[in-house]
Amino acid sequence: MASSALTGKLETDVEIKASPQQFHDMFSNKPHHIHHTCNDKIQGCDLHEGDWGTVGSVIFWNYVHDGEAKVAKEVVEAIDPEKNAVTLRVIEGDLMKEYKSFAAHIQASPNPKGEGSSIVHWTLEYERLHDAIAHPETLLQLCVDISKDIDAHLIKGN
Repeated sequence: MASSALTGKLETDVEIKASPQQFHDMFSNKPHHIHHTCNDKIQGCDLHEGDWGTVGSVIFWNYVHDGEAKVAKEVVEAIDPEKNAVTLRVIEGDLMKEYKSFAAHIQASPNPKGEGSSIVHWTLEYERLHDAIAHPETLLQLCVDISKDIDAHLIKGN
């Protein structure tokens, strides 16, 4: 059993102007288009197994984190179109040098304030390899920044 000190969960909300469905569609069905919205952060996204938008598919990302080029291979664990949610689990890449496990859950919902905007809720769940590994706060900020870039792209298209 893992030490509770090594496991962690970070969460944040990002307010966007795009609809929950638009944002969800980008992450679940068109992740290969994300690098067009924020090419300073995401250099590429390739399908290694399966089909876009299907559970079990394997996606390979090239991204920049903390000023360094990185890679991640993720499996799509869950897609829930009703809740506009997707879960991705990292199975290979730079994050696996510091984390035993790493998953991202992304859910877009209508803003409860009802102002025509949406809320993207990010949850990062992870287990660090040892205590000297930092919690991934800077990676969570990268997720926030990517969400804002995707939003700007989606609303520009409307």
